Amino acid sequence: MKKTLVLGASTNPIRYSNAAVRRLTQGGFEVIPIGLQEGDISGVHIQKGQPALEDIHTITLYLNPQRQKEYYDYILSLSPRRIIFNPGTENPELMQLAREKGIEVEIACTLVMLAVGQY
Repeated sequence: MKKTLVLGASTNPIRYSNAAVRRLTQGGFEVIPIGLQEGDISGVHIQKGQPALEDIHTITLYLNPQRQKEYYDYILSLSPRRIIFNPGTENPELMQLAREKGIEVEIACTLVMLAVGQY
């Protein structure tokens, strides 16, 4: 399965990042949520900061481009196969940096991708 990092995770159940963690978990994906505050989403612990992680297939972003800047090095150091830029997170600078590292870039909605079986 595609081990997925949800960057910008929130404990607020009306946030799309929260729904993404729930849907990914329900779909059997290993999910690692990282947010500004620790907490739980359906039993999955939200981590803070930039924890050491391995074998990340996908990073799905729920941070606006300004907030992403502090994570550039972290995101690229994880060497994911792809980064999904959800609506409102589109960032040409990070997209270019990712492509230069051979990371696939998708401008898409994780929730829609899961719903139509294209995740």
